[in-house]
Amino acid sequence: MSSSAQAPDSYFERIDEHRFKPTVHAGGAWDTDEMHFSPLGGLVAHAVDRHRVTVGADGGLLLSRISYDILGRLALDECEVRVETVRPGRTIELVEAVVSIADRPVVRARAWLLAEVDTRAVAGGGAERLTPPDALAPWDMAALWPGGYIASIDVRPVTPPEPGRATTWISSALDLVAGEASGPLARYLALVDTANGIAVRQPPTEWIFPNVDLTVHLHRQPTGRWTGLDTSVTFGPAGQGLTSTVLHDVDGPVGHAQQLLTVRPRPGR
Repeated sequence: MSSSAQAPDSYFERIDEHRFKPTVHAGGAWDTDEMHFSPLGGLVAHAVDRHRVTVGADGGLLLSRISYDILGRLALDECEVRVETVRPGRTIELVEAVVSIADRPVVRARAWLLAEVDTRAVAGGGAERLTPPDALAPWDMAALWPGGYIASIDVRPVTPPEPGRATTWISSALDLVAGEASGPLARYLALVDTANGIAVRQPPTEWIFPNVDLTVHLHRQPTGRWTGLDTSVTFGPAGQGLTSTVLHDVDGPVGHAQQLLTVRPRPGR
């Protein structure tokens, strides 16, 4: 992991109640003048957490699904995050967040929260635990992808990445927002979008395959500083692709993530 000595130890700095300034660590992989979506996805979850505290929402509800639609270019510039409760409830709640840059919506997200109930007696299913990250060697992902975000993360493959297939642990020592504590789920979600870059089917110097969305379903709340990504990438014959990931923490699987890809050759190729 590398970073400039002068750069702040966070992905964002707060300007006011709704506005944030990205730091150099939020720089994108497809274009270093854009934001990588991964930390922005975490920032949205952080804003949802703070919104629910502000409105006095039921603390017994757990964020169980969040779906992000990426509406346009994510310039590495000041952004505004607005959150509203669409469907309040004691057992089920729906929250929506909109991220705007230069007064233009660039991300729209919806999160379902479900009541916390003790179902340990019937809990089960899912994949086996991954090899713990502490037993694995780091991988220099920055050799494949540019940008401040990729340079900021600690990447530890469970097995060597192959075209279209990788199982990898990701972590970051940086805060989401400077001087603010973020919840474990927001920190976890801030790393999930990395999945589309760990199991590339074709060299990103020759093909472009950015995701236009990210949807995360959870059957358990993740804990700890590591996000485990057991990822498969499929390209179809007509410009569509799909990155599918089983999500883990060090205690085992926690859910699934899906990313829809737009696949096309780089201009001039």
